[in-house]
Amino acid sequence: MSVYDFTVATADGNETALRAYQGQVILIVNTASKCGFTPQYKGLQELQVRFSERGFTVLAFPCNQFGHQEPGTNQEIQDFCKLTYDVTFPVFGKVDVNGDEAHPLFKYLKRAVPGILNSESIKWNFTKFLVDQNGEIVKRYAPQTTPDSIADDIENLIGIHS
Repeated sequence: MSVYDFTVATADGNETALRAYQGQVILIVNTASKCGFTPQYKGLQELQVRFSERGFTVLAFPCNQFGHQEPGTNQEIQDFCKLTYDVTFPVFGKVDVNGDEAHPLFKYLKRAVPGILNSESIKWNFTKFLVDQNGEIVKRYAPQTTPDSIADDIENLIGIHS
């Protein structure tokens, strides 16, 4: 099993298979528009611009489970990301990342790469999962890990195959 085996909802409610990203390095992030970490969208976009032509993409999954910091509709979230941060990477429909209603993708990510003290739960917005070109999860990053500090890990994965 890999991340390519999952289907996710786009912001407009359509389903898309993550198989579409096969062969790319992916950074999967649970996001929120009204969080102290929200300015990380800027850094995520910078990673997208820097590495996209070399087979990299950010995949953002808005989540309202942490302090209700993503209260908007999917369309409002899309507008916010575009107007505030000029985001060009995919921002999918809202998901749960913890609990019984957690999206199967996030259940898989959390089991594959647990957090601190082997905890599977996601602690807050902007937890990040780096995935290699084969759909295998390479590393989990805490919310406070800035996107620019992940650049070397992305470069190393891309460099292996370029």
